[in-house]
Amino acid sequence: MNDDQFQDFAQRYTDAWTSHDPDAVASFFEEEGSLAVNGGEPAVGRAAIAAVAQGFYDAFPDTVLLMDRARLAGDRGVYLWTYEGTNTGPGGTGNPVRFSGWEQWTFGDDGLVAVSDGRFDTVEYERQLAEGV
Repeated sequence: MNDDQFQDFAQRYTDAWTSHDPDAVASFFEEEGSLAVNGGEPAVGRAAIAAVAQGFYDAFPDTVLLMDRARLAGDRGVYLWTYEGTNTGPGGTGNPVRFSGWEQWTFGDDGLVAVSDGRFDTVEYERQLAEGV
């Protein structure tokens, strides 16, 4: 994958998140790819990754993801993003959030994400859930 292809991949991934289609998000991963968030237990396989995305959509029905930057180095990439939404899902606080984070991707031979390690500031996230942006 060259840099232009990577930038296109990252933009399409962003668009998939904003589409509110969890299967579209999962389609960027290998069949047995994994997604870990903040060092938690990885979601393994497309169904599990789609469930992670659906969890965000349930909590934030107006989810918008913005791509801040994407960098490629060999078979690895870093994808920096900003997440926006209002916590109006079941049991939600009604508060808007806007937080940034990143995913470190390792690509498989098929050009899809084999491993994603995602991180964001949970303290700031929790503060915004309670108080808003």
